[in-house]
Amino acid sequence: MGVLTQILNLLFGRPLATSEERAEHIGPLAGIPVFGLDALSSAAYGPEAALTLLIPLGLMGVKYIVPVSAAIVILLGIVYFSYRQTIEAYPRGGGSYTVASQNLGDGAGLLAAAALMIDYVLTASVGISAGVGALISAAPSLQPHTLLLCLIVLALLTVVNMRGVRDTGVVFMIPTYLFTATLLIVIAVGGWQTVHAAGHPQPVSPMPALPPVTEALSWWLLLKVFSSGCTAMTGVEAVSNGVMAFREPTRKNAKTTLTIIIALLGILLLGIALLCRAFGIAATEPGGAGYESVLSMLTRAVMGHGWFYYLTIGSVLLVLALSANTAFADFPRLTRAIAMDNYMPHVFLIRGRRLLYSWGIYVLVALTALLLTVFGGVTDRLIPLYAIGAFLAFTLSQAGMVMHWQRRGRAWGRMAINGLGAVATGITTLVVLVAKFADGAWITVLLVVLMILFMRVVKRHYRRVDREVGLERPFVPAEAGEPIVVLPMDRWSRISEKALSFALSMSSDIRCVHVQAGEGQDAFAETWERNIATPLRAAGRATPKLVTLQSPYRSIVSPIVDYVLEVERERETCKVCVLVPELVVRRWWEGMLHNRRSGLLKMILLMRGNRRIVVINIPWYLETT
Repeated sequence: MGVLTQILNLLFGRPLATSEERAEHIGPLAGIPVFGLDALSSAAYGPEAALTLLIPLGLMGVKYIVPVSAAIVILLGIVYFSYRQTIEAYPRGGGSYTVASQNLGDGAGLLAAAALMIDYVLTASVGISAGVGALISAAPSLQPHTLLLCLIVLALLTVVNMRGVRDTGVVFMIPTYLFTATLLIVIAVGGWQTVHAAGHPQPVSPMPALPPVTEALSWWLLLKVFSSGCTAMTGVEAVSNGVMAFREPTRKNAKTTLTIIIALLGILLLGIALLCRAFGIAATEPGGAGYESVLSMLTRAVMGHGWFYYLTIGSVLLVLALSANTAFADFPRLTRAIAMDNYMPHVFLIRGRRLLYSWGIYVLVALTALLLTVFGGVTDRLIPLYAIGAFLAFTLSQAGMVMHWQRRGRAWGRMAINGLGAVATGITTLVVLVAKFADGAWITVLLVVLMILFMRVVKRHYRRVDREVGLERPFVPAEAGEPIVVLPMDRWSRISEKALSFALSMSSDIRCVHVQAGEGQDAFAETWERNIATPLRAAGRATPKLVTLQSPYRSIVSPIVDYVLEVERERETCKVCVLVPELVVRRWWEGMLHNRRSGLLKMILLMRGNRRIVVINIPWYLETT
């Protein structure tokens, strides 16, 4: 156990006491990589998702990326001001679920919760697959291993995130700021080249030829392009969900972090769009031969194919893969909040060794691995499922904030900001849903419905449990009478002796049950008289009742269960206590050398029993080696 503990401490860090939680809080410097990676990294795949749909328009399609990106940045600004107010109003964490539940009712809260949970799983999947896509752009020979690389990155992310919020922020800080710095340099240098070339710069490294025009421009195509580009806005709500992760003053630190994230994201989106139009860079077919990401082509066009190119692509790979950290940071917090309202299993309330809600991480990892496997780790296949959950959560959160300010009164300015955010994101949600429905968005809608049904079933279960086990009256002394003790006994042994000693200390009504399987003489009655009954009578103690059950079909467990249920019916108020003797071995393989009837007996009694039947394990630990 000492070696195992050392390995766990090395991988995940030493266990943290509850009193050390304050030391795990972070400031804006660490908050940007922890809560902003998803939003910032979306600059790498949001514009590319939009440009991919513009491929049929050829050169004309490249020109339309600028107005589409400008519309997205305007929407981003509206959402930014809305979420600043959410942080101010909910300093203990104002996620969409919390805001919608408290202001719009449980139904709206569950809708926001389901949408956000699905969105976080997609955030992790898309981030990892996009990061691996960036790697494949630089090393095309790795394309056959796309899925394997995605799962390896997921495993590494899991190990890092299990170390806790503060360690995660420190680990992710360097790649986050390197990614931001390299892209800003590319945008600045590319902008300088564009200005000095009168808007027509020449790429330093040759670009792929633009595809021929195969489709005419339509409003429907533009709507689809806008909806795909909106994936760049996912993750914006992460800061408002995790306000309590910031050190004091929490509101100020959270708003500062959100401001920096939104400002950087807006610059990156507009810069990439303008340079793509200036250099004539179009997307290549994802998953096809010769695929190269837009950022790879843009960096080559501006800086060439030297060391800076590889540094930039390396930072893109790291940040895209690490962008799943936003989901790791917020998914456990979200499931905890839902579980506190009894809409999710209470296992999500358990804090692990590093003060994390570990079960939220386990479930997120499992679902992400499943999604990556189903879609082969290709980003473009996941994009149609994306953004709907995020924008639905945006809309419900902002609508909830409108109701929040309305109840406060005299907050018309704040109501107007959140109202504008609700209208803008609501319209965007409808656009994204309609544009992507046939491409796979229907899957997200179906999953949201199934998640809501699941949460309602969980809530109904906990209500039933509370109704049946809740007790407001004082203890009734009459219920503390002696139980009837039933002790299965196959032979006389040290294990049976221990169980019988315990039974004699519990009650004077003891039934020792022996099952005689098949035909023939059973010698247990003689053993009973010689080793049990006679010594007890000599000591002046009451002798337990021996009950011999016949089992012509050699079943052992079923006759015992039937007898226990028959005894339970004898008295309406008396409890029946079944003692189950069990041999406990020291090595896992030794368990296969013994029958497992004790475990089967306990399982069947738990399934067929009732409130008046109590099952107690009597273990005998095998000490010899």
